[in-house]
Amino acid sequence: MDRPDRPRPFRLLAVLTTAAALAASGISSAARAADADLTRNGGFESGLDGWTCTAGTTVNSPVRSGSSALKATPAGSDNARCTQTVTVKPDSQYTLSGYVRGSYVYLGASGTGTTDVSTWTQSAPDWQQLTTTFRTGPSTTRVTLFTHGWYGTGAYHADDISLVGPGGETGQPPAPPTGLRTGTVTATGVTLSWSPVPGATNYAVYRDGSKVLTAQGTSATVSGLTPSTAYAFQVAAVNDAGESARSATVTATTADAGPGGPSDLPPHALVGYLHASFANGSGYTRLADVPDSWDVIDLAFGEPTSVTSGDIRFDRCPASECPGVESDAEFKAAIKAKQAAGKKVLISIGGQNGQVQLTTTAARDTFVSSVSKIIDEYGLDGLDIDFEGHSLSLNADDTDFKNPRTPVIVNLISALKTLKAKYGDDFVLTMAPETFFVQLGYQYYGTGKWGGQDPRAGAYLPVIHALRDDLTLLHVQDYNSGPIMGLDNQYHSMGGADFHIAMTDMLLTGFPVAGDANNVFPPLRPDQVAIGMPATPNAGNGHVPPGEVTKTLDCLTRKTNCGSYTTHGTWPGLRGLMTWSINWDRFGGWEFQRTFDGYFG
Repeated sequence: MDRPDRPRPFRLLAVLTTAAALAASGISSAARAADADLTRNGGFESGLDGWTCTAGTTVNSPVRSGSSALKATPAGSDNARCTQTVTVKPDSQYTLSGYVRGSYVYLGASGTGTTDVSTWTQSAPDWQQLTTTFRTGPSTTRVTLFTHGWYGTGAYHADDISLVGPGGETGQPPAPPTGLRTGTVTATGVTLSWSPVPGATNYAVYRDGSKVLTAQGTSATVSGLTPSTAYAFQVAAVNDAGESARSATVTATTADAGPGGPSDLPPHALVGYLHASFANGSGYTRLADVPDSWDVIDLAFGEPTSVTSGDIRFDRCPASECPGVESDAEFKAAIKAKQAAGKKVLISIGGQNGQVQLTTTAARDTFVSSVSKIIDEYGLDGLDIDFEGHSLSLNADDTDFKNPRTPVIVNLISALKTLKAKYGDDFVLTMAPETFFVQLGYQYYGTGKWGGQDPRAGAYLPVIHALRDDLTLLHVQDYNSGPIMGLDNQYHSMGGADFHIAMTDMLLTGFPVAGDANNVFPPLRPDQVAIGMPATPNAGNGHVPPGEVTKTLDCLTRKTNCGSYTTHGTWPGLRGLMTWSINWDRFGGWEFQRTFDGYFG
């Protein structure tokens, strides 16, 4: 409604003045009307939907508007870059704007087809607007927006990011896939296939309504499932315009894992390393003297003749170094006695000093033959992979954990699959990586998209993933570790239950690798996971007292005593605990063993 004291000529004059200004600038009102904000979720009200971040999350405070904003935390080798690719028109003018807080915060656009642009602020203690403009090239149809901080300078915040200009021709999303059907169904995985969709560039696979992986072709295997469980699957086709409606649903029920789970372990198992080839301050413990509480005994260690030979040797500790050591005959008899009591005895390869790099297929084959010789000579139940240090790292062009290319990774996977095939379903395969090689993969994977990261970051992930259907136990060493970011996007440090809860939750929930929501490491089954802890303060950094061990188990198996970290599930089938080491636990009066026995009975 018009105000009676405001004459209409004033309004007409304003319109004419605006039109004249537009005409003088060479921009028609029709062109301006076609401009739009092309960013998706520029205010981060829908979490990180539309954005790909190496180290970002959304927070409720501080915010510039709405209820959420981006918080991203650079590290020493990562500038916490967040990106979004948008569709634009060729040869068109655009204005990029956003509000930031923090030190050394950047906002920019790349792939413009002309001159890529960025703007930044050295210090913004409160919200500060950054703005820049660019013109697209004559054939440019997609531009990547980005924001980032600077290495090691602390967290920055961003909100209300917009790209204003004419929208590009996005076309239409493809039709939904048809013909979805199941193939091979195992205890832990389901193979799916479907008919191709014209115009689709890839396909999104959904399990029980949640996207679990992206497939380039018309088939995929969804792994990391729980035995004897019904699942519902759908598939959507994807192109640059977006995602189609989902296909019709197919269901499948995974197979039974068999009594006692894989390898007939008890529902809850205690795993420990026995110093069999060396002595230290913990003293030598004869295998026959290991108490019955220990369900899996890892003989430490088999080591290579050289780093790249693949030739593994197991030399028992000599009497001069280990007073009271048993003879070979007594040792082999003790192995048989443990097995008769239902225990598993494995050879553990690697350790702190046993660097193993299978750089060639010849080294791979030597590894298989030499490990087989050890297993056969002592009548062992299987193999534990305890590769540490520089045994595993990723080449710069190796960016997909599902399709590894690095020889040391590919050859190790091949060797372990060969050993599993040779010895059959009863072969026990376990792994004991450090957090650096597994959970750190949530933030960093290999050298990273822009290089400069440690190539060992997340390097165990392709090995675990390729062998998840053959893997009996994964017991990550939750000790001798730096702070690791959990799924709550907070850093967690050793010293209490919180660290073990957060690290284990990541394995049982799954996580995006290097912050890529389209590249998710699927969860492991709870019966495949044990938590690695030092037996005593002497055994390694990160020892926690029995009360913290109990809190950890309470939270993960009962969802009680969880403290500040909120888990993504409850897993009463969690397999158990691993410790370094049986020798150190004996040295400490069997405290770790008694804690396990007291909890699980």
